[in-house]
Amino acid sequence: MTGCRLRLWRAGRGRLRPVLGTEHVDPPRVRIDEAGLVQPADDGRWLINIPELNSYWYEIVETDGDREDLAETLTPLLTRLLASEGETLALAKQLASRYEEIELLYTISEILGHTTRLEEAAPIILREVSDVVGARRASLFVHDESAGLLRPVAAIAKPIEQLEPIPVADADSITARAFRTRIAVANDPQKSEGQRNRREDRGYRGAAYLSVPIIYRASDEETHPVGVLNLTDRVGKDAFSGGERRLVSAVANQVGAALEHTRLVERDLIRQRVTRELELAHGLQMKLLVSPAVLGPNVDVAARCLPAKSVGGDFYHFVRLSEGRIGAMLGDVSSHGFAAALIMASVLSAAGIHAAEVASPDGTLRRLLESIEQDLVETEMHLALFYGVLDPARGVLRYTNAGHPHAFRISPDGTAERLSATSPPLGLTSPDTLVASETTWRKGQDLLLLFSDGIIDARNDDGEALGEDRVLTTVRDHLEDATDTIVTAVLDAASAFEATARDDRTIVALRV
Repeated sequence: MTGCRLRLWRAGRGRLRPVLGTEHVDPPRVRIDEAGLVQPADDGRWLINIPELNSYWYEIVETDGDREDLAETLTPLLTRLLASEGETLALAKQLASRYEEIELLYTISEILGHTTRLEEAAPIILREVSDVVGARRASLFVHDESAGLLRPVAAIAKPIEQLEPIPVADADSITARAFRTRIAVANDPQKSEGQRNRREDRGYRGAAYLSVPIIYRASDEETHPVGVLNLTDRVGKDAFSGGERRLVSAVANQVGAALEHTRLVERDLIRQRVTRELELAHGLQMKLLVSPAVLGPNVDVAARCLPAKSVGGDFYHFVRLSEGRIGAMLGDVSSHGFAAALIMASVLSAAGIHAAEVASPDGTLRRLLESIEQDLVETEMHLALFYGVLDPARGVLRYTNAGHPHAFRISPDGTAERLSATSPPLGLTSPDTLVASETTWRKGQDLLLLFSDGIIDARNDDGEALGEDRVLTTVRDHLEDATDTIVTAVLDAASAFEATARDDRTIVALRV
């Protein structure tokens, strides 16, 4: 009728939105005044407001005539047309709104799909959501479970450094309340003025606020809050609509899934790093154990230490002394893992020094206790330890047994003499209670056998323990074999009872 092309736009939420004839065209630039009203800011495009429908604008795209004259003709026509097509207009508004929501959710999916770090995605998400719902300020808080705090990870219109962590139990915090109740908290439009007065110290230009809990839904039955998304200082009307609340809740659900995914990835990376560190620690611990080869070729000796975890608290140690004597030690820290491994490392570091300085086993253990007593007190651990000094020339085995129950001298006929404890474990006793005992030793015939609790405590599917008697029977069955065969047979018997050890397994067998 007029020989021109038009586009119809709807103003709101800080920008112009497409309604009709706007496919593949960027919206005109606009500015927002203090009252929240949209004014055209693109002088190169003809935008005319439709009276009585202040939020609608039409754009004259092409015409052969004078645009001002054309506007005088078109404006009343469009006003009557749109007013008479109320239902169509309402549908157009609804479709435009749905388009914005779908576009926002799709955009956020794209953002979250391209990063596993919420710190990178959060600022972009806040900008997109704020733009759509017309909020000048926004923030995103994430739950720090270990500290009981909600920590800020992103913010719009305020430096994140100025945001303090919020205690989850804070009764005055809207953010904390939304997190605790798992229900979105928003202002009541009928009380906007009163709320505005109470919030003047925050520097907001509007009373509208919306705090939405970020919920992770693992399944229909399992949900838990992981953070809160806050929006405030709204452009235009001083309240968020029900549709906007639902939209922000949908965004929060997306963020919740992404946040939990990020945490799982971080936990997996930490687990991998810890596993690697445990492997390195295990390798270091094994290197701390002295090789039986230090005793020389004339000694038949075998030893094995199998930590239940990557690192453990069991250890053995050998030392060649003067006049052909040999020292053999086996210890069992009262726990396992890193703390026990540190005690074990301290003992091994000091044992060789003290054994070389002091000839007697009880004197060596007194010096050793003085070295590690403070560590044992601080870790609340104790150490069962056997240290024996073999003197083949004199036919004597002199030893100090600080609470280690599984130490034996086994004769060629299979008789097992228990080398009983001479004092409580280190950490549960004082140096003056450490005394030595003595027994005979037949050169080339007797066998010194030491092993830890982890071997006899191995349990089969019926819950039955391997026990000390089965270990000694296994040793007797292989008594004429080399010590390496004896050690292997005992460990195989323990593994047959319980494939996965719950405690460290250590054994020493020695003939000289």
